[in-house]
Amino acid sequence: MPNFINLPPFAEDGDVHAVVETPRGSRAKFAYDPKLKAFVLRKSLLTGLTYPYDWGFVPSTKADDGDPIDIMIVHDAATFPGLVMACRIIGILRIEQTADGTSERNDRLFAVPRRSHSEQDLRDVRELSKPVRQELEKFFIATEELEDKKLEILGWKGPKAGLQAINDAANAFAKPSS
Repeated sequence: MPNFINLPPFAEDGDVHAVVETPRGSRAKFAYDPKLKAFVLRKSLLTGLTYPYDWGFVPSTKADDGDPIDIMIVHDAATFPGLVMACRIIGILRIEQTADGTSERNDRLFAVPRRSHSEQDLRDVRELSKPVRQELEKFFIATEELEDKKLEILGWKGPKAGLQAINDAANAFAKPSS
């Protein structure tokens, strides 16, 4: 199995590579472990809570929390862990996360698969209805309910801000550790 962390963040045509960790409909959160080069169980969600869309990360990026930047892939089919999808970024949900008295940004990117016909017209995450965006915010808050983490929703931004976050995270990944 390849080391998914080190795949390029962008395809040659400018699409973003998204590595699926947790498929849509899963009640378990999976995570890629680069040392094992395998997907592992990170945690179970609250009873009745499942991932509304595929969840994963953009490779060769390093977000403020030290992990690859998170991405939710909005489409109507569940896939499987380890699938790499070429996606178009549609925006970002900015989030401040507090744990053990320390706060850090833990934003979530949103994208649509390039090969999805159902979502091809979705260009900006803010085009999702307000109730859907509120449900997504509540989903992220609920996923942390069993852990000692608190999330503060800072707001939704469009594709330009999402691409800037990827570029910033790719530059952070490329910097040698000090």
